[in-house]
Amino acid sequence: LLCLPDDVTAITFVAMGTSLPDTFASRQAAMQDPSADASVGNVTGSNSVNVFLGLGLPWMIASIAWAIRGSDPAWTERYRHDPELAWLGPADSRSTVFVVKAGSLAFSVTVFSICAVCCLLLLAARRRWLGGELGGPAGAKWSSFGVLTFLWLAYIGLSAWKSFSVGGGGNCGA
Repeated sequence: LLCLPDDVTAITFVAMGTSLPDTFASRQAAMQDPSADASVGNVTGSNSVNVFLGLGLPWMIASIAWAIRGSDPAWTERYRHDPELAWLGPADSRSTVFVVKAGSLAFSVTVFSICAVCCLLLLAARRRWLGGELGGPAGAKWSSFGVLTFLWLAYIGLSAWKSFSVGGGGNCGA
């Protein structure tokens, strides 16, 4: 409908759909815990499950399925002579493996990591100077909101820019 690349859809709509329940749980935890440690723990735990199970488990299942099934004509046509897969051996004797091209993944992970470090530094600064990650004077709350919103928009904007520059556009069929 929107002709967005899969990775842009994943970091916006899919991420929002999987994160909204955690947002409400984190809000409740933050309201009940004076230091918001439970809220931060909920976010990091949820993201860990999303990354390790949400990515790792399907990739492991697909890799096992590909190892059992072997090559098919579509795979052979698509990846047989791909120069980026030279590590699989000569083009005529490549074994079948589950291939997922990285595209703009390395760039997005780098931008995400930088934003995450900035977020952690903000939380540490708030704990040191305000006595906790949440709350405090109205100016500090709104400033934190502004910084965190900027980091989120910067991550989405830079990742989308890279995705469009690498992939050349969205998924709008003919």
